[in-house]
Amino acid sequence: MKSSLAIYRRLLSYTRPYAGGFALALLGMVVAAATEPMLPALLKPLLDEGFVNKSGFPLWFVPAAIMGLFIARGIATFTSNYAMSWVANHVLVDLRRQMFSRMMRLPAAEFENEASGLLISRIVFEVTNVTGAVTRALTVLVRDSLVIAGLLGWLMYLNWKLTLVALALIPVLSGVVVVYSKRMRKLNRRSLEYTGELTRVVEEAVHGHKVTKIFGGYAHQSALFERTIDKLRGFAMRMTVASAATVPITQLCAAAAVATVVTIALLQSQNDQTTVGGFVSFITAMLMLLAPLRHLADVNEQLQRGLAAAEAVFALLDKNEEDDSGPVRIEHARGELVFENVSFRYPSAAYDAVTDLDLRIAPGEVVALVGASGAGKTTLMNLLPRFIEPTRGRILLDGVPLAEIRLSDLRRQFAQVAQDVVLFNDSLRGNIGFGSEHAGDETRLRAAVDAAVLADYVRTLPDGVDTSVGERGMRLSGGQRQRVALARAIMKDAPILLLDEATSALDSETEREVQLALERTMRGRTTLVIAHRLSTIERADRILVFDKGRIVEQGSHAQLLARGGSYAYLYRLQFAGDAKSSGRAGAADAADAAGAARD
Repeated sequence: MKSSLAIYRRLLSYTRPYAGGFALALLGMVVAAATEPMLPALLKPLLDEGFVNKSGFPLWFVPAAIMGLFIARGIATFTSNYAMSWVANHVLVDLRRQMFSRMMRLPAAEFENEASGLLISRIVFEVTNVTGAVTRALTVLVRDSLVIAGLLGWLMYLNWKLTLVALALIPVLSGVVVVYSKRMRKLNRRSLEYTGELTRVVEEAVHGHKVTKIFGGYAHQSALFERTIDKLRGFAMRMTVASAATVPITQLCAAAAVATVVTIALLQSQNDQTTVGGFVSFITAMLMLLAPLRHLADVNEQLQRGLAAAEAVFALLDKNEEDDSGPVRIEHARGELVFENVSFRYPSAAYDAVTDLDLRIAPGEVVALVGASGAGKTTLMNLLPRFIEPTRGRILLDGVPLAEIRLSDLRRQFAQVAQDVVLFNDSLRGNIGFGSEHAGDETRLRAAVDAAVLADYVRTLPDGVDTSVGERGMRLSGGQRQRVALARAIMKDAPILLLDEATSALDSETEREVQLALERTMRGRTTLVIAHRLSTIERADRILVFDKGRIVEQGSHAQLLARGGSYAYLYRLQFAGDAKSSGRAGAADAADAAGAARD
């Protein structure tokens, strides 16, 4: 764990691009702080010359000086607050921009290992505590430290003996701050963790509301929420105790110091060692000293909260991005894929998901991947765009190892349709053209909509392709979402297609239409297809049968059926199931017809 000073220095480095605004804020703090000791300084001549000696002291001087003093302080305070807020908001934007950029470039494994709620909490909530440490805490530290220095200077000028008594307060307060700093840092760190956990719980409850309703999971979700907020409340109360304890300790020390100073001042007054004006000025300055001292004690809580948040923010910023050191550029690949002794094992897994895979896929070849769940099909798909890296071996695209190809160029060669469709809270147009260099091409857009069998649906919409699909595409049916994903893949016009159960959410009639469109799209493109419905891959050039991460059979549909192996068994099993379902449906139809005849 880095020291507080190291973290704070790193935070301050983000203010360098805004040095002008930062300097203006500091200047405002200096001016505002300089006005503080001037008020008790005015009291001494006012009392000694105006009330005690009555020496013809000009009546207008003190009121004019007080007005001028507060006008100067007001302008300086406003300037300081505005400039510091300007810097803080720019730093906040810079941090969020860097965090979001780093998050989007993290390896896929990081998204699987870390809850999305924690990532959201860091970017949305925790970073605001960081800017509080950089700006608001710094404002208190600088301004109030200068005020203390100015007041102490005036106190030393008035009466150095009494000032030494007042100075005895500072080591005590410093000790209090040191004792509570470590505890506050630890409590704030845990509090931020539970804030992220709360974000995760609420996010899951929102997105899983249908599952909660249908399975009656209210009690479970409510109990989870209650446990999380109760833990958060506990840490909040511990932080309150830790921070609130500093206030009475500070006040007790101040009361002891004031009592001692008053006693000594009375003794000095009896010996004519001080004047009324000097005594009132001293007491006023000393009482004014308490507020900045208390602010310095209170700012520790905010500072520790900011430093704890900064640790989480910098932990994200310091994560390694995806390796993108490949020097090779590719504009448009031919589509040849070669796997050379490729193996992959997920972290903490007991065995490889893909084992010793040797495979060559020719340009334009349509290859189907078949096998039980967990056999390694999706893992193979994820290896191609380098969402994951092989544990052993290498993969080549057009004879070039994937690791040597620039990531953006590599991924431009792929279009993917996954079983779990991801749509954004945008229009149909925005989702279909997402990330495509052809996004503004209306002809391509219409062709993609037609190819994905979306045209009839789009015509029913009041705004056509400019109609919003809602959050995660929730305004669309499952089949419509899948067709939008297909249109997006078609729009990209990539040389390699990755289709993972791309038609699983479609009805039989629409599936046939989409299948024909896909066959047209696949022409001239290397295509990898995962499909559990074997009838959809009968026309594939080659079918690979996976079992426990290995290819156990490969060949065309006819060849594999003739061989009578694993594929033939799966096909017969599925065909029998389909026939049985059709038989049940046929019997039901016959019964309905007989009933109608009787009626």
